[in-house]
Amino acid sequence: MIIEPRMRGFICLTSHPEGCEQNVKNQIAYVQSKGPIDGAKKVLVIGASTGFGLASRITSAFGSDAATIGVFFEKPPLEGKPGSPGWYNSAAFEKEAHKAGLYAKSINGDAFSNEIKKQTLDLIKADLGQIDLIIYSLASPVRIHPVTGVLHRSVLKPIGSTFTNKTVDFHTGIVSEISIEPCNEEDIANTVAVMGGEDWAMWIDALKSENLLAPGATTVAYSYIGPSLTEAVYRKGTIGRAKDHLEATAFSISDSLKDIKGKAFVSVNKALVTQASSAIPVIPLYISLLYKIMKEEGIHEGCIEQIQRLYQDRLYSGNEIPVDENGRIRIDDWEMREDVQAKVAKLWLEATTETLPQLGDLAGYKQDFLNLFGFGFEGVDYLADTNEVVRISSIA
Repeated sequence: MIIEPRMRGFICLTSHPEGCEQNVKNQIAYVQSKGPIDGAKKVLVIGASTGFGLASRITSAFGSDAATIGVFFEKPPLEGKPGSPGWYNSAAFEKEAHKAGLYAKSINGDAFSNEIKKQTLDLIKADLGQIDLIIYSLASPVRIHPVTGVLHRSVLKPIGSTFTNKTVDFHTGIVSEISIEPCNEEDIANTVAVMGGEDWAMWIDALKSENLLAPGATTVAYSYIGPSLTEAVYRKGTIGRAKDHLEATAFSISDSLKDIKGKAFVSVNKALVTQASSAIPVIPLYISLLYKIMKEEGIHEGCIEQIQRLYQDRLYSGNEIPVDENGRIRIDDWEMREDVQAKVAKLWLEATTETLPQLGDLAGYKQDFLNLFGFGFEGVDYLADTNEVVRISSIA
């Protein structure tokens, strides 16, 4: 079938298998161009199919020749109906990994569930024995609690008072004002249940209890802080409470891993175009301004550049891993440079529907958004018939 992008609000309803494959190949080529990384050799990536999780799996495999197991929850394709981009990404990754002689297997299902945890543990026991590195990169709006059975939904809301600021519809380029009503206590509790650190700790406890963590094993979860411009709706809102919980969980996991000399970290990453961030008011406008500045400064990074730098310069540099006063790895250091943020703040005041095309990089934002779904890549004939029914050979 011929697959074109079909939009509904902040979601693209279609994805392109060959475009997703090109995306993965481009990321692999980038990692290989930067040289080998003396990193972990047996890696579990929870949330492995898009964004930072996919970049982590690619960097582990093609930077460190690691065996990888990826856990994700993606929609497989049917005849006449494309699968989700994460499905096609994972199929392309495994194809390239196997071609390179690397172990790569995947599990598709709800990573919050006890069933998927057990399935993953059984696969590790059978094939790898123990794991050196666990990347936790889940991005889900809902979680069915594996103990209580309660369905929790995260919300994006400020705490205490209504939030009003600018935002942009990145499809139309229209800059407008948006207001978001404050949350209640139940909203906070639900968001922490979905996006906090409880599930991360459950994964590590399960792995440790079955003796599946290698001596000195490291685990990393991903977080974001961002600037004062977005903090009312992000870092000081409901999501911020969840991120606070995630970051606190790193310390408790590290305590639990002391006997095997293991360690847990939270890596604070840069603002990037993802399916999740595109739906957050204010963030698309902030990112379009940030991209313009960081590209002009020559310090712009996408997911793969961020994660390759995290591995090479932080996790596996051969030196002690540098952290901030709260114990977090800061790979958002270029985004949060004072000069960069000062320029963003100035442009923010000037940004209107009329001025944004000159002030920001809305075209770059749109390109990155399309790329998430496999569209807009050079070398892909989007007018040609493509086979939408792509299998993942090693789905366990």
